Amino acid sequence: MIHRTRTLLCAAVLAIACSGCNYVLMAGYLIGGPPSVEPDFDAATGESLTDYEATAAVVCFAPVELQWDFDDVDKEIAEHLAHRLAFHKIAVRNPDRVHEWLDRNPDWDKPEEIGQAMDVTYVIYIDLSRFSLYEENASHLYRGRAEAVISVVKMDGDGHGEKIFSKDLTSKYPLAVPRSTSVESYAQFKKNYLDRLSEEIGRMFYEYYTQDDLDQVN
Repeated sequence: MIHRTRTLLCAAVLAIACSGCNYVLMAGYLIGGPPSVEPDFDAATGESLTDYEATAAVVCFAPVELQWDFDDVDKEIAEHLAHRLAFHKIAVRNPDRVHEWLDRNPDWDKPEEIGQAMDVTYVIYIDLSRFSLYEENASHLYRGRAEAVISVVKMDGDGHGEKIFSKDLTSKYPLAVPRSTSVESYAQFKKNYLDRLSEEIGRMFYEYYTQDDLDQVN
């Protein structure tokens, strides 16, 4: 067993030396794990949604013309993102509660209203301007696309809010080539793209690792 371990270590060192890699960097990678990427929100604000007392609500606004083609797309995007944030240990309000409030208050016009109603620290507001699932001028090919502005409003204790973060998002999936409708159902592709889109938005708020490259997902 000892001999085998020594052999493996020697082989690893030799491989590193032969490839011209920096041994110190490689050793640090093996000991400490792959480097992580700081979320855009944390870098821009100095705050974090993963803080112990932080709570968040997610809401998405889609114009009427988008909802004609994609009924409930605003709710679906908000739900996917809320679940993804919760998976990454961010305290987020149940999207069903948010949807119920929105249905009861169709005349809302400011994220602060949702923040006050949900009693949260932050409101993540997705202002969706484009969403599609087919390649342009090719109804036999899938290609998810979305454009949106992602904003965060921070609430104070008096029910007022201040926008502290905003970033444009342009999303396309698959990146390399569109996918034929003959190999995947519409429902499955839509789910896959909503998962992908929620990951792209979610990475603005939680740490991820450099090897988890979305560009590799085709």
